[in-house]
Amino acid sequence: MRFISKGIFTTSLALAAGSAAAQSSVTLYGVADTFVQYLNKGGASSVSQRSGDSTGSMVGFRGKEDLGGGLKAVFDLESGFNINNGASFADTTTLFYRQAWIGLQQDKYGTLSFGRQYQPSFWAVYPTDPFRGNEVLSPLSAADLAAASDRRTLAVQYAPGRISNTIFYQSPNVAGAKLYAMYGFAATATQPIPTTSGNMIDVALTWQGAGLYAAVAYLNQHSGVETIAGLPRSLNLLGTEHFSGALAYQIGIVKLQFNYSYARPKDAAPGSMAALLGAGHALSYGELGATIQATDADEVQLAVVERDVRGVHDNAVGFQVGVDHNVSKRTSFYARAGYIKNNGSSTMSWPGISVTEPDASQTLVAIGMTHRF
Repeated sequence: MRFISKGIFTTSLALAAGSAAAQSSVTLYGVADTFVQYLNKGGASSVSQRSGDSTGSMVGFRGKEDLGGGLKAVFDLESGFNINNGASFADTTTLFYRQAWIGLQQDKYGTLSFGRQYQPSFWAVYPTDPFRGNEVLSPLSAADLAAASDRRTLAVQYAPGRISNTIFYQSPNVAGAKLYAMYGFAATATQPIPTTSGNMIDVALTWQGAGLYAAVAYLNQHSGVETIAGLPRSLNLLGTEHFSGALAYQIGIVKLQFNYSYARPKDAAPGSMAALLGAGHALSYGELGATIQATDADEVQLAVVERDVRGVHDNAVGFQVGVDHNVSKRTSFYARAGYIKNNGSSTMSWPGISVTEPDASQTLVAIGMTHRF
């Protein structure tokens, strides 16, 4: 979902009054990413140009001001866009849909921030996905987002990665450990599906040292409601608990990566749309992968993902391989190849690619370019 490079310019203003001093800075950063894709979906082939395969195309403003005594005011505004036509990406109704937050940071006590932010469960799993949770061509993202399109899990809430109306605390690093805690108020979105989500709590604990990374996360989403075209009435989203664990271990040039998540919804009320559709099944998905620094300029990514819906014949397996070649510190070329096989009533697909027929497969090959600034 995110891989940001800093740069282009930093504006600093220093004002001194007696022995007190304040310093502020604003940094413009971003990514431009485009790729050409070959897709075979259920036997039908197509070639298209898309945006944001290796990293989502984005532009953002990050700032801070020194308030003295080790305290800083901080903010981040980040917008996603389609590099091929200049339009907003994913949600055309929200200018800074990727991030929009402000807060206070203290080196000894951590950061407290408010707004639209990445959630703790995302940060817990992010280092263990070889494709960095990319919202276009990460098989892990495909497994997570499938809950919103698979008939058996339509009423089960997925972990979107970013949440609006949140209060977020990040602790400082203590002996390799870091705590993330978030509370989110109810929020309404109009795209891609009109949805009102309930309050949520998300907590994660990570630890890193001696080449090992380990994390656990817990997300509790209260019930909500969404409007899906074709249904006679709104669909109640069930209150859902998510349990996640993640591991990574560096061995020389190879980083081994693993993550697993389980989503447990509450029972659907008798007579509700969720009950009538049978759309409230528990599900799990796991990923095993590796990132290999083959040379100073070349990185290879490998990942296998399995998604399984409990109580019904609904599961999918995906595989993806990637190669990134850096031609400079900011510019790289990349290639991706992947395969997803749905079984039973499963309709998992890469994000942005619709699947209407269950038990179908997808094959995808992509070549692209990324520039970070």
